[in-house]
Amino acid sequence: MTAQFNHTIIASTDPQRMAEFYTDLLEAKPAPSWGPFCNISLDGGVLLQFATPPIDFPPQHYAFLLNEAHFDRAYQKICAAEHEHWADPQRQHPGAINHEHGGRGVYLLDPSGHYLELITKEYIPR
Repeated sequence: MTAQFNHTIIASTDPQRMAEFYTDLLEAKPAPSWGPFCNISLDGGVLLQFATPPIDFPPQHYAFLLNEAHFDRAYQKICAAEHEHWADPQRQHPGAINHEHGGRGVYLLDPSGHYLELITKEYIPR
C-alpha cells in the first residue's frame, strides 16, 4: 500500500476567513482547531489547516476534484459572489470554465492569494 495524504498547512493571511471560504466552496466539515490552526476536514480524513506563518509566503496551487453537482454549486457561488475566475492557470480566459480532460475546471484566487483549481475529472484516471 502506498502512503496516504493526511494533512497540510495552508499559509493564510486570515486563517478563520480561509477556513470559512474553503468550507463553503468545498462543502467541507469544520474540524477541531488548536493553537494557531483553523482546521477543516475533507472526505477521506484529509485535514486542511490554515495558519499565519511568521514570514511572507508565495502563492501556492491547490486543486480539488468535485463531482458534477458539487462543481455546479461551487461555480454558482463563485459567480454569485462575483469572484474573479478563469478557465486557465495563465488567466487568459476570464469569467469562464474549461472542458479539459473530459470534464470541467475553473481557477480562482483564495482570500490569501493562493491559486485554487476546481475540476470534475482527474488528469490521470486511476
